[in-house]
Amino acid sequence: MGEDRYLTFALGKGRLANQTLELLERIGITCEEIKDKSSRKLVFVNEELKLKFFLAKGPDVPTYVEYGAADIGVVGKDTLLEEGKPVYEVLDLGFGKCRMCVCGPKKSEELLKHHEMIRVCSKYPNIAKDYFYNKKHQTVDIIKLNGSVELGPMVELSDVIVDIVETGSTLKENGLEVLEEICPLSARMIVNQVSMQMYAHRIKPMIAKLKNELEKEK
Repeated sequence: MGEDRYLTFALGKGRLANQTLELLERIGITCEEIKDKSSRKLVFVNEELKLKFFLAKGPDVPTYVEYGAADIGVVGKDTLLEEGKPVYEVLDLGFGKCRMCVCGPKKSEELLKHHEMIRVCSKYPNIAKDYFYNKKHQTVDIIKLNGSVELGPMVELSDVIVDIVETGSTLKENGLEVLEEICPLSARMIVNQVSMQMYAHRIKPMIAKLKNELEKEK
């Protein structure tokens, strides 16, 4: 069943897609079309393996997978936490490692200890809300920004920010620091719930091969 049907991958654009494709190549899954940087195509096909690939903006990947437009997706854990879509998270791919943190000027550290009402700027309002309301039990005013959230405390729009931290150098340059860590992040593989049932005979062996490949790196 489903042998003639293509399995479709939605990959987060950029470095994430490149690292995913490198990993897939190591288990024999290739797509030459997608390597052609001059191509204007949006969907890339491997006829032999009956696979399709397309690149999408990170926040859209869980949506494609949720609705079955893609069977499998690769996206950052931050996006999964923020979007909260009903998909199966099957594998931590181990790359794209960073942290979701509460950051701000040193003086804001005290505000986090005393459960005072504070303002928080973030591109991730749902993650921020869950952390402050459910884990810290602190009432906060969350302001969603789409650009450089570091500006929040600098222009006194907020006391702290909730953002992804990789090296921390941008924070340091702007007089901010990590005040609390919310959770570690990395790239995750997700699968549509129906696809996991109907095409388990194709998806599960692939996940097992990827798991083995990732174990070798440890």
